[in-house]
Amino acid sequence: MKQPRPYPVYAVTPKAERSLTAGHPWVYGEEIIREPETAPENGALVDVVSRRGSYLGTGLLSLHSKIRIRLLSRSANDRFDEAFWRRRLEYAWAYRRTVMGPEDLDCCRIVFGEADQLPGLTVDRFHDILVTQTMSYGMELRKDVIFPALAEVLRADGQEIRGIYERNDVPLREREGLEEGKGWYRLPGEEPPAQTRTLIRENGVAYEVDFENGQKTGFFLDQKYNRRAAAKLARGKRVLDCFTHTGSFALNAALGGAEHVTAVDVSQAAVDLARANAVRNGLENRMDFVCADVFDLLPTLEGKHDYDFIILDPPAFTKSRKTADNAMRGYKEINYRAMKLLPRGGYLATASCSHFATEERFVQMLRQAAADAGRQLRQIEARQQAPDHPILWNVEETNYLKFFLFQVV
Repeated sequence: MKQPRPYPVYAVTPKAERSLTAGHPWVYGEEIIREPETAPENGALVDVVSRRGSYLGTGLLSLHSKIRIRLLSRSANDRFDEAFWRRRLEYAWAYRRTVMGPEDLDCCRIVFGEADQLPGLTVDRFHDILVTQTMSYGMELRKDVIFPALAEVLRADGQEIRGIYERNDVPLREREGLEEGKGWYRLPGEEPPAQTRTLIRENGVAYEVDFENGQKTGFFLDQKYNRRAAAKLARGKRVLDCFTHTGSFALNAALGGAEHVTAVDVSQAAVDLARANAVRNGLENRMDFVCADVFDLLPTLEGKHDYDFIILDPPAFTKSRKTADNAMRGYKEINYRAMKLLPRGGYLATASCSHFATEERFVQMLRQAAADAGRQLRQIEARQQAPDHPILWNVEETNYLKFFLFQVV
């Protein structure tokens, strides 16, 4: 006789069944057609079945979220004990060891949520510090198992880990019924470090990472190899790096042999940080830094042709489908202005980190911007996020970064 499952059961619509069967891990609240008589606690493990009762997977329940259930496993034989979580973390680290160069493991994304079958969890490594964001209620309840296990997995592989810092100052946590906040996670028997900054080296460039106050987890790792590709084009060029943030693209260009690099950001704090990073790398003599709104600055430069390589790496202009149209107008404006500013034969690097600005829409925008500017685009490369941010083809939300290198002719 078949033993009953130990978890509460939720039945879902045929639409949700098709999505789950195709590999997507989310169940939305409106897709649930039958719930347990006694409501489970928030964050509990629950089974998902079809309307006919066929097992579809086991996941974490989020009572306050539109995404009601996030699947962890599609195997009815899995036991969600400490060994399960450790295996998931070992898989994630083994993947990075395979796809990243040894020199790139010192700063990389170790856990990328659903792409690593750890939904709602992000972990970035900055040398000897792990920085986490926990975005689902179920993962929050299990972090006392997951975080120490992650430190153990890395240390067992000879990696130096001094501490884990939580960057949970994210409004999205409120939708999960979680409080916002940030601070050190105390590993058992260990005192956290006193400093909330650390040094990393990426592509040969040294940075100080402020993981307490910097954007997201403190540094954007997903453009690592795109910065390297842009640096190859920078030799001998006069480069304008827009939305420079920590100066990462600008510093890569300068280290790559650019004649001169101008780094621009609307935030004075970002400009100061970028300048400090230039000094740290001995590149300040070939760089200058401007605090300005890129939308205001680019029109004032037209006709001067001071730059023959422009880099556009803006923050996400949209975080929802509702504002995607406005975002595309913003992307078109800066790309149009950059194309007009560049001389014939100049070079353009342009990116979007918004999932809702799809590749199809982004490409269409670039075609329209080029037509309006009276330019043609000669594509050098089309790239995506670094492989430590893996893309699952059946989870479109994991595919978000678009990056193009062009010659403007």
